Amino acid sequence: MSRTLVVVRHAKSDWTGDHADRDRPLNSRGRKQAAEAGRWLAAHAPYLDLAVVSPAARSRLTWDLVAVELRDPPPVRVAEAAYAFEGGVLLDLVAGLDPEVEAVVLVGHNPAAEALVSALVGSGHAMPTSCIAVLRWEGTWDAPHDVELVAHGRPPAMPT
Repeated sequence: MSRTLVVVRHAKSDWTGDHADRDRPLNSRGRKQAAEAGRWLAAHAPYLDLAVVSPAARSRLTWDLVAVELRDPPPVRVAEAAYAFEGGVLLDLVAGLDPEVEAVVLVGHNPAAEALVSALVGSGHAMPTSCIAVLRWEGTWDAPHDVELVAHGRPPAMPT
């Protein structure tokens, strides 16, 4: 069975307030970035079965602005493990996905997003704010092999 993992780093957050890390919102640039990411996903991404989103405000709002652009947004699972800053935690999260699910979007943080993509693809790929990486492989979530990086970048200038 083919698997598709879409990794989205949250959009640009607002550092001007006195917010705790989990509560930091998006700034105006981030809101624009998230909408652009949603439009790109609507045009280029496969059908998505599930969205796994970090509980941090900036990740949840990124997903909300992405989902508005999708014709048929998937169900959302807010996962504490997605509020990770180490790639190994995200690898474990991916490995534990339901075997019946074929296409997942994961909205999270750096450096974990970069580490996850790099570990799966076997080479480094920067994940600036609002960056998308689309990965595909045959097999299961817990044993990815021959992972292909199908697309990578930040919309709207992202290659297709």
